[in-house]
Amino acid sequence: MKFLDMLSAAERQNASMLCVGLDPEPTKFPDSIKGDSNKIYDFCAAIVDATADLAIAFKPQIAYFAAHRAEGQLERLMEHMRRVAPQVPIILDAKRGDIGSTAEQYAIEAFERYGADAVTLSPFMGFDSVQPYLKHHEKGAFLLCRTSNPGGDDLQGQRLASIEGQPLLYEHVARLAQGPWNLNGQLGLVVGATYPKEIERVRALAPTLPLLIPGVGAQGGDAAATVKAGMSGAQGHVAGTTIVNSSRAILYASSGADFAQAARRVALQTRDVLQAAALS
Repeated sequence: MKFLDMLSAAERQNASMLCVGLDPEPTKFPDSIKGDSNKIYDFCAAIVDATADLAIAFKPQIAYFAAHRAEGQLERLMEHMRRVAPQVPIILDAKRGDIGSTAEQYAIEAFERYGADAVTLSPFMGFDSVQPYLKHHEKGAFLLCRTSNPGGDDLQGQRLASIEGQPLLYEHVARLAQGPWNLNGQLGLVVGATYPKEIERVRALAPTLPLLIPGVGAQGGDAAATVKAGMSGAQGHVAGTTIVNSSRAILYASSGADFAQAARRVALQTRDVLQAAALS
């Protein structure tokens, strides 16, 4: 099944726009395993088990595994997710961006080694750094567009004098992803929940693309405003899915033995807030 089809199916089956981010930080683990990087798989698998029927996607952040030499645990976790929640697509948050020959290797890493259904990419080096991922026709790729960090303004908010209309850089990325770069309908965009006006602008420029929106929860993004912005496109015609990510607020909802149950409660609450906003 193609990534976009998986995404649509998960949205319907779980009645959800919630993406559960998996950013394991051992210093924040429950008291019984706190600081133990050997328990990364156990912690994340428990979160997956508790939220599998609530999520439109899971998003493991590769740096949180690699920093602790836990790539093997990530491989086990990917296998676990495919086994217990085959209906939920997995977005590997890697933010790769390199020349074509290297990008080919990164694509193998994401899609063959880890078995991800989609990956996040930086488009800064241009289309030839994105194209190798699109050769994996059943997979998806999310391009960084308007990110949630304040420093995103340094480049993403600058005008391009050499492009007709002098668009901001993030607007140009959105147009490229909606248009000439999206050869096989595999692309999506990353837009931060901390900038709802920019989400609305990106949605107007890219009404058919899935938007991956981090920043809800611990980063301060407003869930209801995020959904409304992500669903308000040109003349209200939006075909692209809105995927709202929450990580820390779910993962570290409790430091006790009930951490998985607490994560489920927060995930359920967040999912319901997102759904209510979509229907309002």
